[in-house]
Parts: sequence; structure tokens; C-alpha cells
Amino acid sequence: MSRSKRKRILDSGDINRKIIRISHEIIEKNTNVNNIFLVGILSRGEPLATRIRSSIKKITSKEVQLGSLDITFHRDDFRERLVVPQVKGTSIDNDINDKVLILVDDVLYTGRTIRAAMDELNSFGRPSKIQLAVLVDRGHREVPIRADFIGANIPTHEGEHIKVELEEIDKIDSVSLVNYKGKK
Repeated sequence: MSRSKRKRILDSGDINRKIIRISHEIIEKNTNVNNIFLVGILSRGEPLATRIRSSIKKITSKEVQLGSLDITFHRDDFRERLVVPQVKGTSIDNDINDKVLILVDDVLYTGRTIRAAMDELNSFGRPSKIQLAVLVDRGHREVPIRADFIGANIPTHEGEHIKVELEEIDKIDSVSLVNYKGKK
């Protein structure tokens, strides 16, 4: 049995401030807000994308398009995972061609999830640009991917993980550093 030690890094107020800052950065980098299409990667990227959309609307009074992406079968490790995948389905109901598509996810780690998301997006069209917004970048890339918009950089060491909990899914907003100790 393994033990873990948890240290809260961000609380609800911190997460809200990060989302507002990311929203401002998105608006600054993309002057034509009408051309933005936010796509949240399931599962925690989806509520983050919804929050960013709401924040952008508060700032600009404009509603950006929103979708969600299920990358379950595009992951390069999905056959190796011991759990049965829960497929929730992709929801991209509008045309993404020539849009500035902003992928939204909770944690950027190896980059493989983002690579899988871009593979999945190929079947929906060709955006003019793909940008990436993440709540937390923890480092340790295995593929050459970087985020355009980052809420917090939280470097991790071997045995450490980032746990993001969001009100919409977990009934609490929190980002914690979890340190897994050896087997007991």
C-alpha cells in the first residue's frame, strides 16, 4: 500500500485569478475575439474552458464558441492502461475552419495528451491556429509542446503529481502537489 502526502498549492480564489489572467492574455494575443473557439479537453479542461469563456464575455461582452474533446482513443497509451476507458464523446458543433482554436486542459505534463487532442481535431477541420491554455504546467515534456497561456508553473520531481479538483466535477476548487511515498 502506498502512502501519499498532499500540499495545497492553489485554492478557489487563486484558480479564479489564474482564469481571469489567462482570459486577458487570450484577448491580448487574439485581437479578433469573434474568431476564438475554445475546446476543453475532457474531463477537467471542459469546465476550465467554460470558465474562460465566461471571463472573456465579462471582459469583452462577446461570446466565444465552445466545444469539448474526448481524446480517449487517440492516446498512445490507451491500450496499456489498466482501467476501462470512459468515453464521453466529443462536442464540437460549429465549424472550426479558419478559427483560432484554443485547447484548454488542467495540467500540461508530457505533452502526449495535447498531441492526441491535435490528432482528434484533424477530423473536424483546419483551424487557422491552435493555441494551448493550461491551468498548471508541471514540466517533464516528452514531446515538443508548450503552452501559450499558463495559470501556474509548478515544477515536479519524480514521485510527485499535480491533482486538480474543480467544483463542477469534484465539488471543490483546489490544486495540490501530491507526493507518493514508497510501498508500505
